[in-house]
Amino acid sequence: MKRIALLFVILLAVSCGKKAKNENGKLKVVTTTTMITDLVKNIGGDKLDVKGLMGAGVDPHLYKASEGDVSKLFNADVVIYNGLHLEGKLEEVFEKMQHQNKKTVVVSDVINKKNLISSALFASNYDPHIWFDLNNWRKITSYVTEKLAAIDAKNAAFYQQNAKEYLEKLVALSKEVESKINELPIEKRILVTAHDAFNYFGNQHQFNVVGLQGLSTATEAGVQDVQKLAKFIIANNVKAIFVESSVPKRTIEALQEAVKSKGQEVVIGGTLYSDALGNAGTKEGTYIGMYKANVNTIVNALK
Repeated sequence: MKRIALLFVILLAVSCGKKAKNENGKLKVVTTTTMITDLVKNIGGDKLDVKGLMGAGVDPHLYKASEGDVSKLFNADVVIYNGLHLEGKLEEVFEKMQHQNKKTVVVSDVINKKNLISSALFASNYDPHIWFDLNNWRKITSYVTEKLAAIDAKNAAFYQQNAKEYLEKLVALSKEVESKINELPIEKRILVTAHDAFNYFGNQHQFNVVGLQGLSTATEAGVQDVQKLAKFIIANNVKAIFVESSVPKRTIEALQEAVKSKGQEVVIGGTLYSDALGNAGTKEGTYIGMYKANVNTIVNALK
């Protein structure tokens, strides 16, 4: 990581203050997670040149910047990222960028601290999976729009109109998923996943969320963690548990086996999209499609 940070500083020094120009005149935006990339594309449409560092199935907790990534960051007009240490291994690069006055937008900055879920066990002291609260995502949509409009004033009205339409879709999404979740009685709303990515989702939709790993996938689940959670599943008669697209499924499979060894069965109810969207070009490759897919998978498996 130090080598990457050093490369970033060298690239900045070589530039001698010169600004890289995009041949098509579009604002060049680099984003980190797939959720943020999708959001920025919805807001910016064809007025922005958006490059996302992470793809489908990529775990941002463990993501390491390549030299190509550093080049993209260096050449960007704006860098937009989650913050709250979600992109933990990129923090050093972000710090270097900020010291060099590179324009950055940290989407978590708009969320009031009182609306963040705290954790004494995580480096940032806050759960970074803020996109799973639809209210947070609406605030983030408005915040990113405001920042882009300020940076690229000539296209401000375009961004604002796109954001207005996207916000209307988010309101419709909220109504649709709430209707689906209401099919599931409160007592069955126990969501067991590979790591603690769904606490904001749980708070909004009244689920008891239990992750085998902590908030960061850098934290390994031990044998005691598996056994403890297996007992919880049996005690609460949990019907299904879930793997995540960006986390190896072996820990959940080990949990399933631990439950079986105690004389009870629990099925793997499907794959949830937690820290990354689905494949580009699919419904699950969009934030709205991902959220719907998750809700349908959870509700159908736990009924």
